[in-house]
Amino acid sequence: MDATPMKNGLPRAAASGKREQTKIQNRQLILDAARQVFADLGYGAATVRDIIRATPLASGTFYNYFKSKEEVYQAIRDEVALAIRPRLHEERAKATTVEEFITCSFRTFFEYVSDDRLNFRTIRHSADNTRMRVDTPEVIAGFEELRADIETAIAAGLFPPVDPDFLMAAIVGVAFEVAERMLWRQPHDPAAAADFAANLFLGGVRALPLAQRPDVPTAEVTSDAA
Repeated sequence: MDATPMKNGLPRAAASGKREQTKIQNRQLILDAARQVFADLGYGAATVRDIIRATPLASGTFYNYFKSKEEVYQAIRDEVALAIRPRLHEERAKATTVEEFITCSFRTFFEYVSDDRLNFRTIRHSADNTRMRVDTPEVIAGFEELRADIETAIAAGLFPPVDPDFLMAAIVGVAFEVAERMLWRQPHDPAAAADFAANLFLGGVRALPLAQRPDVPTAEVTSDAA
């Protein structure tokens, strides 16, 4: 006699697995909808209702996963940080010179931004409209990883004894601002953005002419970063 526990016509284990899969799918539907809503409207103007309307879910379902739009935004930020952090750390760990450390960091970041424009637009549009900080746990961990990698590079002799906190902040600031400008240009050129940022750090303003790429008209920009 089969004594397998049943629920809703399915073995209990199968029913539990299906329920968990539904939870994962619903959460992802909310995050995907929120990305588009935040990118289109900006964080300040967007509402939970806007997010719900962009999904096929019932209104009450949203609150089974998130308490507010703030929690959704933080989840998106953490998801982006978790996706890019391992790639950045790997490139920095392989560097044997300061040039490789700086250049590979910027190149990897700008390539990621170019490939995942919606997430970056979500983050930047939201931050610009509200001046809100984006220091979610995974973002903070990413900053700390960069600072730790800089300290390791200093100990290995790749860098002179610079202030790792200031250098970390400078790299992050330049990376985000240049990435946004890169997305305004058509076509997007991560290599040109990386050349510019790397030359700025490695040689200062006097080295910037070395980063000009004749195949990319600097005046050709668009108003849409998509």
